[in-house]
Amino acid sequence: MAKLPTPQMLVASRPAFPDKSWLDTKPEFTPGSFCYPAKKETMELLHMPNPHDWDPAAEDWNLPENWEKILCDAFADRLEKHRSLKLFMDICVRCGACADKCHFFLGTNDPKNMPVLRAELLRSLYRRDYTMLGKILGKKAGARGWDMSVVKELFYYAYQCTECRRCSLFCPYGIDTAEITAIVRELLHEVGLGIHWIMDPVKNCSFTGNHLGIQPHSFVEIVEMLADDCETITGIRPKTPFNEKGHEILFITPSGDVFADPGIYTFMGYLMLFHELDLDYTFSTYASEGGNFGSFTSFNMAKKLNAKMYAEAERLGVKWILGGECGHMWRVINQYMDTYNGPAPANMEIPVSPITGTVFSNAASTKMVHIAEFTADLIHHNKLKLDPSRNDHLITTFHDSCNPARAMGLLDEPRYVLKHVCNNFVEMPENTIREQTFCCGAGSGLNTEEIMELRMRSGMPRGNALRYVQQKDGVNHMACVCAIDRATLPPLADYWAPGVSVSGLHELVGNALVMKGECKRTMDMRQEDLPNVAEDEPEESPADAPEAQGEGR
Repeated sequence: MAKLPTPQMLVASRPAFPDKSWLDTKPEFTPGSFCYPAKKETMELLHMPNPHDWDPAAEDWNLPENWEKILCDAFADRLEKHRSLKLFMDICVRCGACADKCHFFLGTNDPKNMPVLRAELLRSLYRRDYTMLGKILGKKAGARGWDMSVVKELFYYAYQCTECRRCSLFCPYGIDTAEITAIVRELLHEVGLGIHWIMDPVKNCSFTGNHLGIQPHSFVEIVEMLADDCETITGIRPKTPFNEKGHEILFITPSGDVFADPGIYTFMGYLMLFHELDLDYTFSTYASEGGNFGSFTSFNMAKKLNAKMYAEAERLGVKWILGGECGHMWRVINQYMDTYNGPAPANMEIPVSPITGTVFSNAASTKMVHIAEFTADLIHHNKLKLDPSRNDHLITTFHDSCNPARAMGLLDEPRYVLKHVCNNFVEMPENTIREQTFCCGAGSGLNTEEIMELRMRSGMPRGNALRYVQQKDGVNHMACVCAIDRATLPPLADYWAPGVSVSGLHELVGNALVMKGECKRTMDMRQEDLPNVAEDEPEESPADAPEAQGEGR
C-alpha cells in the first residue's frame, strides 16, 4: 500500500473537472484506483461464467470472443426480470438533485461519480437499443454502443460506489442507484470480471458458512476464547451453546464479530448480555455469518448465501432469529429476504421477547429481530442494571450505518441504548446522520487496502463530520452497528480525526452491564482500566494492626 498524502494534501489535490464531454473522457487505471481482480480458481469454484485471468491495468482484459453478445443478452435479461431497472432507465430527467450527495463525488471531484452520471454510463447503452431517439440520433441523443472502453468504464465506476443509497434519498423520482450499480456488477460478472475482496468472501461463505472461512470447530474455539475473556473481566463465564435443538432463539451475527478487532468486543457484549438474561438461545456453526457479500455480486448469489439462516432455523427448531450488528445483513433481510427465501419455515413464529413480552410485529414476516431493537426494549422495560459511568472515559458519537439506517429505518433504537450506557453522547451535524448519514466510504466490498487513498477520499464527508465534533465537543469515540464499519472506520478515524476510537454498540453495553454475581469490575471489554474505579486499599499486616501495637483496647 502506497504512503497516503496528508488530509490537507488530499483535499488540495482533488482534480478539476475535465474539459471534454463525459462521453469522450475515459478513466485511467493507475495503481490505487482499482481493486485487485478475483482469482480464476475462485470464480471456477463458484461456477461463475467465463472465469479467466486478467489485469485491470492491462490493455487486453482477455474477455471471451463473444463478450458483446453476452453483455447485450445479459442486459436484456435483467431488463425483463427487474421492472425497477427499466423504470430507472426511463424516468431520470437528469435534474442533478443527487449530484453532490455522493461521498465518492465529494472526495474525488470526478463528474462520473455523480450518481446521475454513474447511472448514465448504463443508460447510454440502454438508449441505443431500447429508445427510438437513441436508435435514430445515436451519440447526439446520448446513446452509445458496447466497446472495450465502455466495459472498462463500467468496471471502474461500479467499484467506486458503495451502494449506500444516499443519492436515492434525495432523488425526486426515487431512483435507486445502488440497484443500478448491482446490475452493472452482475453484467460484468457475466464476462468474468469480479474483484478478489468480494469473490473470496463469497467463496468462503459458500464452503464454510461465513466470509472469513472459519471452520465449525474453529468457530467454537474462538467463541470459547472470547467467553474466557469475559470471565477474566467479570468473574462470570457466559454459556456458549452451539447447534443445540429445542431453543427458542437462533443468534446469527457477522463473522467479523467473532474474528476481527474491534468486533470481538461487540461479540463479548452479546455473550454477557445473553448470560445475564439467561436467554434461551443457540449459535449455529453452519449459519455462522449474518452478512452477505453475495449482495455485492448478484441477486442470485445473495439469495443462495442468505438461505442458510432459514435452513438452520428449521433444522434447529427455533421460533425466531436474533441478529447481530451488521449492515448489508439487514438490508438483505428487510428488503429482499421475503422474495429470496420466504416464507419463513413453519416452525418459526412472530418474535416475542421472552424477557419483556414485547411482540416485534415489524418482524412478523421475516421472523428476525435486530439486536439493537431487542436491547432497547430491555432497557425501556428496566430489565438491565447499567452503570454508564464505566464509559465515562468516552465522549461518543454515533455513526448511522447506511443499510440499517436507510434500508430498515433503525435510527432511534441504537441512540436510546447509547444514551443509557454512556453519559457523554454528541450528535454529528444533522445533515450527516440518520437518513442522511454519510457512508464509511468502503462498504459494498471495497474495504481493501490497495485502494486506501480512494477510501480516504470517499470517506472525507464522514471524516469531516467526525473531525468537527472532535474539535467542537471533544468527541473521542464513535459507535456503530455494522461489522464492515467496524473494519473501515478505524483507519478513516485515524486519518481524518486522529484520537477517535471505534466500537460496536454492544461493546459499550458490555462495559456498562452490571451482572449478577460479578466480581469488582476494573477492566473494560478491551481489558483496559475502567474510569472511576477506586483502587482497593492494601490489607493490613498483623504487625500493623492496632491490637498489635497496644492500641484500641
